[in-house]
Amino acid sequence: MKGVKPLILAGIVAASAAVHANDLDKVIDKSSEINKSAAQSQTKIDKIADSMQGRLQQFKTLNKEIDGLAVYNAQLSKQLNNQIEEMESLNLSMDQVSIIERQITPLMMRMITGLEQFVSLDVPFLQDERAKRLASLKTMMDRADITSSEKFRRVLEAYQVEVDYGRTIEAYTALLEVSGKEREVDFLRIGRLELIYLTRDGKQAGSWDTNTKTFAALPDSTISQINKGLRIARKQLAPDMLTLPVHAAE
Repeated sequence: MKGVKPLILAGIVAASAAVHANDLDKVIDKSSEINKSAAQSQTKIDKIADSMQGRLQQFKTLNKEIDGLAVYNAQLSKQLNNQIEEMESLNLSMDQVSIIERQITPLMMRMITGLEQFVSLDVPFLQDERAKRLASLKTMMDRADITSSEKFRRVLEAYQVEVDYGRTIEAYTALLEVSGKEREVDFLRIGRLELIYLTRDGKQAGSWDTNTKTFAALPDSTISQINKGLRIARKQLAPDMLTLPVHAAE
């Protein structure tokens, strides 16, 4: 019987050890499951943290864009207000332009009439050219496809051309009735001071008399000076002093 007790005790110990081993395995398995679950939870937490960080960054970016848009909208509002003011100014200017256009057309007509009268009373040089210019101005005034500003510019241009005649020297060829016969002559215009002709054969010369409104014959002694003047006007000779008769208006 004494030998049986140790065997029983050994069996009990073995059984107890087996039970403890089994419990330990369960604890280890449970611990592994907890660790695995904790790892999964940590992974989820990390993902959530990353997601939150990304959303926070996105939120900051959106806030910056909103601030930028606010500044941009404020600038656009200023530009829009300026454009509205400009439009109002333009509308006012357009109204004023309409008034000016109604006033400027009669003015231009009077200017053309005045220029026509001036040409008819002036020294009779380049008569065809000046008559065509006046006719062109009259035709232009009836055209609707030309703006008032362009019409006014052309009228002023015609006045400027007439002004320039008074301070230039010019030679040109035209037909003139000499001694009852139409002949081709060379004209020498010295400003508006003198208009002289010389026949192409160089034998007859005359100058415009502002008092009688006719050409008066010049002596043969002036022909050499007239030829010199023609060459100067044509830039064939350097400018030089000329000795020519002058018919001054009274």
